[in-house]
Amino acid sequence: MPHKSDVQVALISGGTSGIGFATAKLLLKEGWCVVINGRDEKSGQKAKMKLRRYSSRVQYIQGDVSKIEDCQRIVKETVKLFGGVSALVTAAGYYEEELLADVTEAAFDEMFGTNVKGTVFLCQAALPYLRATKGSIVTVASDAGLQGNVACSVYGASKGAVVSFTKSLSLEMAPHNVRVNCVCPGDVDTSLVDKQIANAQQNAEAAKAEMGQHYPLGRIGQPHEIGEVIVFLLSNKASFVTGAAWTIDGGLTSW
Repeated sequence: MPHKSDVQVALISGGTSGIGFATAKLLLKEGWCVVINGRDEKSGQKAKMKLRRYSSRVQYIQGDVSKIEDCQRIVKETVKLFGGVSALVTAAGYYEEELLADVTEAAFDEMFGTNVKGTVFLCQAALPYLRATKGSIVTVASDAGLQGNVACSVYGASKGAVVSFTKSLSLEMAPHNVRVNCVCPGDVDTSLVDKQIANAQQNAEAAKAEMGQHYPLGRIGQPHEIGEVIVFLLSNKASFVTGAAWTIDGGLTSW
């Protein structure tokens, strides 16, 4: 599928589900070309076919962003498909809710590998193309990267690293007119929340309602609500926004 100079191209890691999938859907509706990335080939192809309902200009590339060589390959294959990269969204994430005493080295490596290493090296691989297009990056952090949470020390540390990385990279890229921002969602109705609930052996509907009571708005977020902010940050409407950490948490961090 050839790239046209007047068409925007977005690469979204973790684009096969949750916030990444919702963002892909919104961008396709706005006429973007979109490449979604995920680890599982079957899930990726299924997600691609769902997104084809909104536009034919979507492709899937398999890859594990915790591996540097995969980050480089994903970007190169995106460029082969569409001719460039106008925007990067690093939505791939891994979460385990554990007290520090119970955290294993494997869990630590998974969280930092996906959340931090994947963000850093996917951005690194995409930078030459983003400079050429004067593009934009949105990283997906978490409110856990901004405040403390019980049984969340390692995950929170990984997301705090994403926030810090985003702010520093925004300063590096500002002279090149590449904007870099991050979003910091609270609990969102995705597979990560479903995993929390399953581990606690709770009823899904009741558990989500209970989680929502911790939020001033009385509910948890929906993926498209995060996606809408990401799409805004990628757009020219946010042309003077860079180095920002946007909290999207129903008021949770305002308590």
